[in-house]
Amino acid sequence: MSTTESTLFSSPTIIDAVVRQHYPVGTLYVVATPIGNVADISLRALHLLSIVDAIACEDTRNTAQLLSRYGIHKPLIAAHQHNEREVAEKILHRLQAGERIALVSDAGTPGVSDPGAKIVDVLKLAGVPVTPLPGASAAISALSASGLLADRFYFVGFLPAKAGQRETVLRDLLNTPASLIFYEAPHRIIDTVQAMLDVFGGTHQVVLAREVSKLFEEIHRCPLHDAPAWLAADAHREKGEYVILLDASQQAEGENDLEARRVLGILLEECSVKQAANLAAQLTGLKKNALYQLALTLKQSEAE
Repeated sequence: MSTTESTLFSSPTIIDAVVRQHYPVGTLYVVATPIGNVADISLRALHLLSIVDAIACEDTRNTAQLLSRYGIHKPLIAAHQHNEREVAEKILHRLQAGERIALVSDAGTPGVSDPGAKIVDVLKLAGVPVTPLPGASAAISALSASGLLADRFYFVGFLPAKAGQRETVLRDLLNTPASLIFYEAPHRIIDTVQAMLDVFGGTHQVVLAREVSKLFEEIHRCPLHDAPAWLAADAHREKGEYVILLDASQQAEGENDLEARRVLGILLEECSVKQAANLAAQLTGLKKNALYQLALTLKQSEAE
């Protein structure tokens, strides 16, 4: 450790700023924990975890390991996806008795594609204070390093494992005017990227962020049609958790939209929705998938 670092972490000013924080009793504290690099935890989080009466956690073994790195030893309450409602009632009684309890997941922010939301729901309905301690988030970390320029983003989380259900969800997202953020497990990454390619076409920019904040972190951006080849180029890319970011959909607007509606209106009088979309794509140069969705909308409006 350099002199500067030593001074920083022994500074009375910093320590004082941490310990003078106010943490009321009878409150649940939702604490973000590192998603990979163990140093990505805030001073505030460490102080809070050292003073609570108990810590509710997704996996007691993982949380015990994290706490031991910082010399913290607290009673742990197993709070995972299979027992959230039951545990929530126990936590509620303890908070009503005047305890402080922290809620953590194995990595990142509880309740965001991780257990925790049901517990918070029960406590909020009971009128118990819930205070977040912000920190690491794989989705936001990947977005910040993506270079995607959309002002809005839409967090999807994990897609369904079954191919048909996954395609349905993706088609529903086709014209979303925002960057899309997904989580994906390594054993499904190839199938998921191919499904995105089938639905969205190859021109969209995609960011594949693997093992964010960990030793073998990779954040790769390319057109969607190049993503399967990038994954296939290295067998290690089928390992590690992924954040996938897909750039904002450019919906047909103005004159293009009017022309698409005019052409589809004519074609739908003689053709199926799929045939009309295929022909309209050839005639207008617009994306077939977007035209297919527009044709469905026109057909439904006509039926009503």
